[in-house]
Amino acid sequence: MAGSVPEIQIQVNSKKGGNSIHPVEPARTSAGGGPPVVYREIKHFKKWFPWLIPSFVIANVVTFLVTMYVNNCPHNSVSCVAGFLGRFSFQPFSENPLLGPSSNTLEKMGALDVNKVVHEHEGWRLITCMWLHGGVFHLLANMLSLIVIGIRLEREFGFVRIGLLYIIAGLGGSLFSALFIKSNISVGASGALFGLLGSMLSELIINWTIYANKLTVLVTLVVIIVINLAVGILPHVDNFAHIGGFMSGFLLGFVFLIRPQFGWVSQRYASSAYSSTSAKPKFKLYQMVLWVISLILLIIGFTGGLVMLLRGVDLNDHCSWCHYMSCVPTSRWSCNTEPVSCMSEQTDNQLTLTCSNSNKTRSYSLSNLSTSQIQGLCSQLCR
Repeated sequence: MAGSVPEIQIQVNSKKGGNSIHPVEPARTSAGGGPPVVYREIKHFKKWFPWLIPSFVIANVVTFLVTMYVNNCPHNSVSCVAGFLGRFSFQPFSENPLLGPSSNTLEKMGALDVNKVVHEHEGWRLITCMWLHGGVFHLLANMLSLIVIGIRLEREFGFVRIGLLYIIAGLGGSLFSALFIKSNISVGASGALFGLLGSMLSELIINWTIYANKLTVLVTLVVIIVINLAVGILPHVDNFAHIGGFMSGFLLGFVFLIRPQFGWVSQRYASSAYSSTSAKPKFKLYQMVLWVISLILLIIGFTGGLVMLLRGVDLNDHCSWCHYMSCVPTSRWSCNTEPVSCMSEQTDNQLTLTCSNSNKTRSYSLSNLSTSQIQGLCSQLCR
């Protein structure tokens, strides 16, 4: 009918594309026997082309290759895995079972070392550690997860919001890890990845009304998160970074991923001749409450965390059980991850090393070894 209001139509995506409900705007109207109405997505619910997350994947892979080039195992270690790769070959399994570089190389490239952050003012390590990985297995696991989770979020919310969420959540993971882990280095994109997982959960909560099968989606997401966090109780996995990244991403999701309600969208895209007697607010009350509370908690959390870190606070001193969040000892493995050191004695062509941690001793028919080669042998002996 002429002069009628063009209502915003509701389009429900298939399961393959998710089960959120998106409004679309009519691009042209049809009149008596004319062509069918064609709808286009409105800007508040548009689909974005994902390019930032693939760029992050490429950056992580390139950084790993540069790290392996700098590592140069044949020059710095007595033995290497996959020696045919030359300077890209890996440290021995006994030193690094993930097929990757040495701890010294990771530290040189920017791994999170709390001592250097606090006492040598190298706060940039809180960010650079997110782009480093301990080995091929570590890199593959994180990048596959990033592709699956990140591309879906970037397509829904755009590169600006997801990019900021990824970086800030990764920083939150590094910060939380640094408050608990004082003696070891930490690397990996896991904190940022758990931030994306956390944001998916908060996005579901704050945009509850636009989802179909809400409880199914919620239960599935919670199960995935619990399984991933449970893996973090294994030794040599920095679950503190996972937890910190998840908490940061969960709060950031309420701030960055909020969507306007459909009633407001319908009024905004209705014809100018249409006047509503009851204007709809852009956001529901519960959305605004969650937005404000989350923003306040983020500011308090990051400010307080940075102050405690720079003051050298060790949260383990205030929480006797918190170390179980990162590793639970069993009869099959130990949670002792103290840095290794050895006493060395060189006589003629024989090198004798004694592990300071376990008092294990071994002799090697080697001479003229570099400091990095001796450190590599020490790591193999003590682990």
